[in-house]
Amino acid sequence: MALFNDWQAFAEEKSSAPDAQQYWNEYFLRERDFYIELLKNEPITGTVKALAERFGVDVIEMTGFLDGINESLKAANDLENLTEDSEVSLDYDKEKLYYNMVAAKAEWLYTLPEWDAHLTEERRRELYKQQKSSTTVVKGPKVGRNDPCPCGSGKKYKKCCGR
Repeated sequence: MALFNDWQAFAEEKSSAPDAQQYWNEYFLRERDFYIELLKNEPITGTVKALAERFGVDVIEMTGFLDGINESLKAANDLENLTEDSEVSLDYDKEKLYYNMVAAKAEWLYTLPEWDAHLTEERRRELYKQQKSSTTVVKGPKVGRNDPCPCGSGKKYKKCCGR
């Protein structure tokens, strides 16, 4: 069984456990430490097992970290076929990573002071605003009963699509 499937089963099991909240709080602290280290260094590469040892977590949790960052990498890792000996790269796109952290509502990650070395405060505000506005639903102008139908039939809205 691939590590990614093991991670998904592990996460599901932990989420339904009685002490789930405590486990995930501790996991997010380890994840924060992972990103602090990641933001301080040049792109990191290595096997999953070596990275797990470097960051002081087990291989399953390292797979969880890889799952979380995968969409922000310049070249995504093949998570489906990941094994302990798979070579992975953590070469991330800074703006994409910040944007995705905001999207995940991971305030403990996108407010890290280590971001100062990578993105200006102004750029972070722009990315934050851009992400938040991308999920805002904007309704179009309301069609009045006697207005022409927007479908293009030439009929009044109340006699066409407004029924």
